[in-house]
Amino acid sequence: MTEIHQDQRVAILADAQNLYHTAQSIYSRNIDYSSLLEKGAAERALTRAIAYVIRADSPDEERFFDALVDIGFETKIKDIKTFGDGSKKADWDLGIALDAVSLANHVDTIVLCSGDGDFERLCSHLRHEGVRVEVMSFRESTADELVEASDAFIDLSERKETFLL
Repeated sequence: MTEIHQDQRVAILADAQNLYHTAQSIYSRNIDYSSLLEKGAAERALTRAIAYVIRADSPDEERFFDALVDIGFETKIKDIKTFGDGSKKADWDLGIALDAVSLANHVDTIVLCSGDGDFERLCSHLRHEGVRVEVMSFRESTADELVEASDAFIDLSERKETFLL
């Protein structure tokens, strides 16, 4: 495991849908993305901060996207897809994984803000490539295999006053 130091280059990849749904379902609150960015970087050299969001045509979402940019996140936006049977789907799993692999040669640490167990294999791959992987999410909704595959796990639930609005 790579030691943490201030010259360490860090990329923060935030799965906004995963964080939003967990914060809403467990705490009926929203994420403080400014704190997420600050604590994720942990006074290290922030190389990239990307928030992966879904456009669902809900009120105020454009303001939210703009606020993320103002905080320091680059936003990647995907439109929600509605299928013939009325079901809806949108996720960024593949996009997050591709960006993480692409960034691996340019950073020392990737901070993955998601509890999605689908990222377990990604974490294992990144660590094999020599990249430190930190996961920031709510323990109640984080897959055990994701925690085990990371170098460090930061439980947002332990610091609700910091990470929730």
